Amino acid sequence: MKTWQGLYAMVWVSLLAFLLEMTRFVFPALSTALLAAHVGVGVAIVGLAYANFSRLLATTVPGRVKRIAKSTLQMAVAAGVIGVLLGLRLGETLVIPLVGVSIFNVFQFFHAVVAFAIITQAAAAAIGYDMWEEREFEKESEPGVVPPNPAVQAAAKKA
Repeated sequence: MKTWQGLYAMVWVSLLAFLLEMTRFVFPALSTALLAAHVGVGVAIVGLAYANFSRLLATTVPGRVKRIAKSTLQMAVAAGVIGVLLGLRLGETLVIPLVGVSIFNVFQFFHAVVAFAIITQAAAAAIGYDMWEEREFEKESEPGVVPPNPAVQAAAKKA
């Protein structure tokens, strides 16, 4: 898999994790299977985050993209740890008196927040790397104009 493919795959695999979890509420009869799939995709996200960061580390891509990929990996690990705590049903019966929310619910909230952060950071890393690799940032565009994709233009000239 090329670096850019892994970076964009991270966005789509993260979206899949969201869709699996949301589908559990629509099809409760499939909840166990969908949860198992969600866990599997979560493990894939951690692996993909590690692979993406490792690939970027071996390039001369600007530091910001490397830092974004590093934070994405850290968040993927954090989401995995929180996911394990959720799987263990930790804090399910411990309710915070003033707000009436269980510790388990707090874990759910942070798991979702971190997941949203992962998908946004993954998109940022993918776009940043893509622009660096294509050197697209070196050519400015005219105000008010959306220029065509250079790769599409090149292909059209060949045809």
